[in-house]
Formats: sequence, C-alpha cells, structure tokens
Amino acid sequence: MASYTAILMHGNRSAEGTYRFEAEDGLLSRTPITVLRTFLEWVEEHTPLDHIDYEVNAAMRNKDKGVVTALGSLHFEDDGDQPFVCMISEAE
Repeated sequence: MASYTAILMHGNRSAEGTYRFEAEDGLLSRTPITVLRTFLEWVEEHTPLDHIDYEVNAAMRNKDKGVVTALGSLHFEDDGDQPFVCMISEAE
C-alpha cells in the first residue's frame, strides 16, 4: 500500500478539502479515471458524505510532476450538482 494526497475543490460544503488516503502501490500509473474512482470510493467509505455520483469532463496525468487532475461535476443526493476540480499525487 502507498499513501496519496488528494485536494478536492467544489462549489459548496466549505469548498476545499485535503485528504490523505491509502491505496495500491503504483496507483498513479493507472488511468486518470481509475485514480479518481479509487479516491472517491475512499471518500464514500471514510467521510460522513452520502453516496456521491460524478461526471468527469476531463482527466489527465502530468507524468513529470506525478499529478492526476480531474474536472467535472459531483452529484450529491442531498445537495444537487457541484462543479469540482481534484488533484491527486503521492503523499510526501
């Protein structure tokens, strides 16, 4: 297992959060969508948020910096849609 850091910014709920999570070694070498899905599954299991659906408009990996970035909309059961940006990298 390896440690990763995700910064999630969206249009509501205090707007920004930084999360440290554990996942498989080499996660960042997988597709950007797989990286985002892994993080959002962790969010559902380890935070008080209800189920989150999401729509991804763009997801990319910067291999030189080791960062996956995703843009889209989060669909909250109790709070509607919120635009989001998420950046995920290995934890320092």
